[in-house]
Amino acid sequence: MPSSTVCRYEHFQTDWYKRFFERLRLSGPDQRKSWEFAAVCAALEERDMLRPGRTGLGFAVGREPLASYFASCGVSVLATDLVNARSARWVESNEHATARDVIHYPDIVDKAGFEERVAFRSADMRRLDDELGIGSYDFIWSCCAMEHLGSLQKGFDFVRESTRFLKPGGIAVHTTEYNVSSNTRTRSRGGAVIYRRRDLEELDHLLRMDRCGVEPIDFDAGTHAYDLNYDEPPFGLPGRKHIKLKFFGYVFTSALLVIRKG
Repeated sequence: MPSSTVCRYEHFQTDWYKRFFERLRLSGPDQRKSWEFAAVCAALEERDMLRPGRTGLGFAVGREPLASYFASCGVSVLATDLVNARSARWVESNEHATARDVIHYPDIVDKAGFEERVAFRSADMRRLDDELGIGSYDFIWSCCAMEHLGSLQKGFDFVRESTRFLKPGGIAVHTTEYNVSSNTRTRSRGGAVIYRRRDLEELDHLLRMDRCGVEPIDFDAGTHAYDLNYDEPPFGLPGRKHIKLKFFGYVFTSALLVIRKG
């Protein structure tokens, strides 16, 4: 099961990926977004977080299936998203969750179980409200959200602030963009930033001040042909794997961060 790691093609051949690809009813078997969802679930399951009695808090959930899956495991979930989004692109692409029903996947969990265990509210990741419940959750999660807050530092600020909502010993699991082509230059500001190895190592150092830490990160980006080739605009053409991609002048992929609170 994954600890903190960089996405690479060999993960798509593992039992944990295949299992969660099926359970989450995902499409696009060799896509990094499917990897993110499966890796988050595998990391939480390995750490005994997906069972009745556990509590989870999700950020920027969009229309992802994770809240439904966690509810099917008996977890009580508070799913959040920024309902009054300024970016029309997110709204128009139907990636924003504006009500609880849009994150219900009936082929994963029945309606009664979903309504019993899943609540939804608006939340701004740049200004987290204490009313979400300080020290209330066994785990928190987000999928490729921290890089959309405006800068590398704002992503750091969110990760650190969000740990306040974990119980002692709780787990935070986040995915984000990871730069595989440079550890010096990167996109550090804008609507989407790209974290380098040095940034993720710095995040661990910052979290130590909060009595938290990132589990050891496997930075191996892979050398399979599908790891060395990359997708680029226009994305999704036949024959391409969307595991690594080139945009903003950098080649990048997804990374999973597993954070433990003391």
